[in-house]
Amino acid sequence: MDLSFIQLLWFILIGVLWMGYIALEGFGFGVGILLKGLARNEKERRASLNAIGPHWDGNEVWLITAGGATFAAFPEWYATMFSGMYLALVVILVCLIFRICALEWRKMINSPRWRNTWDWINATVCFVVSILWGVAFSNFVQGMKIEVGHYEDGVFQAVPADQVNTSLDAVDKHFLTGGFFSLLTPFTILGGVMMLALFISHGALFISIKTATGDFHNRAQALAKKSMGVAIILVVVWALWAQLSYTNNAISWLPLGLTAVAFVAAWIFIQNGSEVKAFVAHFVGLALAVVFIWFTIFPDAMKSSIDPAYSLTLAQASATAPTQTIMTIAAVVFVPIILGYTIWAYKVFARRINVDDIPEEASGIDYKQIRTFDNV
Repeated sequence: MDLSFIQLLWFILIGVLWMGYIALEGFGFGVGILLKGLARNEKERRASLNAIGPHWDGNEVWLITAGGATFAAFPEWYATMFSGMYLALVVILVCLIFRICALEWRKMINSPRWRNTWDWINATVCFVVSILWGVAFSNFVQGMKIEVGHYEDGVFQAVPADQVNTSLDAVDKHFLTGGFFSLLTPFTILGGVMMLALFISHGALFISIKTATGDFHNRAQALAKKSMGVAIILVVVWALWAQLSYTNNAISWLPLGLTAVAFVAAWIFIQNGSEVKAFVAHFVGLALAVVFIWFTIFPDAMKSSIDPAYSLTLAQASATAPTQTIMTIAAVVFVPIILGYTIWAYKVFARRINVDDIPEEASGIDYKQIRTFDNV
C-alpha cells in the first residue's frame, strides 16, 4: 500500500507537534525536577515556578494536540499505541495530573509543610515522566513486540508473517503482545536516562535565562555546564546505537548529525557564558532529536521487533483521505493561532525574575483558619 501525500503530510505535522511539546515542556519538567535540588529556599523555588508559570499549561496543548491528531489522522496507530502502552501512558497521565495539582495548589495554603509536600510531588512526577517519555520514544525506534492476529477465548492467534497483507481486516489487527515489561530493554532504559539528563540541562538553562544575576542564577548556569556534558555523552551513545542497530534509513544520519551539532553548540555557548544562545541551541537540539526519531521509524508508524512484516505502516494506520483533508483545513486555520499565541506569551513574559524581589511573605490561606472555618 503506497503512502499518499496527505498521509505523509500528517506524519510530518504530528512530528512537529511532538517537537513543540518536547522542546517547550522539556524545560518545564527540568525546572520541576530542580525544585528540590537547585533551589535552596522558598524564594528560589517561587522564582522557579514563576518562570514557568505563564507557559506550562500552554505547552501541554502541544501534547493534547499531538494525541488528538494521531487519533484522527492515524486511528490504528493511536489504538495500537494506547492499548499496548496502556499502563505506561496511564502512569504518565496520573503524573501530569499530580503535576497540575502541585503547580496550582501549592500557593493555596500558607504552610511550609504544605508547600514542601507539593514541591516533592512536583519534582518526583517530573522525574518519572521525563524517564517514561524517553522510554516511550526509544520503543518507537527499537520496535515493539507487535504481531497481527486476533484473540480467541483469551488466547492470541497470530497470523503468519507472510500472510499479513492479505489478512488485515475487522478481526485481525495489530497488537502489542509482549506486555508492559517488554517495553523495558537496555536501549529504552538508556533512552529514559538520556531524556532525563536533557530535561535537567534544559531546565537549568531556562532558569539561568529567566533569573537576574545572583547566586541562584550562577548555580543554574553552573549546573547547566555540568549536566549538558553528561547529556551530550548519553545522546551520542543512544543515537549511534539507534542508527546502527534499529534503522535502515541512511538519510537519518542527517538529522542525527544536526542534532549533535546543536547540542555541542549549546555546550560551547554555555561554557562561554552565552546562556541565551545556549538555550536556543539546546531547544533546537531537542526538536531535531524528534526529527531523528521520525526518520528512524518512517515509513512505519510502529515497528515490530518480532518480524518487520508485523510492523504497522503509516498507510495501514491511516484514516480516510476525506478525514485527513478536513483536518488539514482545520490545521491551516488553528496551527498559526497556536504558534502566534505561544510566541506572544514568551515575548510578554520575557523579563528576567530577580529572586530578591520575591516577597518574604508567602501567599495562601492560613491552615488554622481553614480548620476552624474562619475564612468561610
